[in-house]
Amino acid sequence: MSRVANNPVELPSGVEVTLGGSEISVKGAKGTLAMSVNEKVEIKQDDNVLTFSARTGDTFAKAMSGTTRALVNNMVTGVSQGFEKKLDLVGVGYRAQVQGKKINLTLGFSHPVVYDLPEGVSAETPSQTEILLKSSDKQQLGQVAAEIRAFRPPEPYKGKGVRISGEYIRRKEAKKK
Repeated sequence: MSRVANNPVELPSGVEVTLGGSEISVKGAKGTLAMSVNEKVEIKQDDNVLTFSARTGDTFAKAMSGTTRALVNNMVTGVSQGFEKKLDLVGVGYRAQVQGKKINLTLGFSHPVVYDLPEGVSAETPSQTEILLKSSDKQQLGQVAAEIRAFRPPEPYKGKGVRISGEYIRRKEAKKK
């Protein structure tokens, strides 16, 4: 069984945590994030340290305490440092442009694909074939990256498509005569 919940979460300076019933709120320089906490998980705050424990001894409560600890740690990291994900566009003529809260993608279709960024996520294009997404919410950032990748996932023969930077694409050998 995982022992993730045994590790306390240390709060950096400038991060405030508010515990209220079944709700936890984390406020920092990059914004505010809130989450509802399962009733089987107990959170205690001592100065700048958060500890997590299961209220009961059953397996589900122990699992939820570890999950809650990981989610709260991501919230603390997000409001203090933030998260970023880089997408690479591989293919002839594949381009991206950021226009305000929209990303205009040219992905080899007969029409351009326009993606509206949700609140809390920002994007930059250092070059025409790179998209840099930034957010304080790790879950929302991953969801946005997955939605953009889904427009043109990498294909296994030439590797063309939208890929998350560092992603490995298993390549297939072409058909032989």
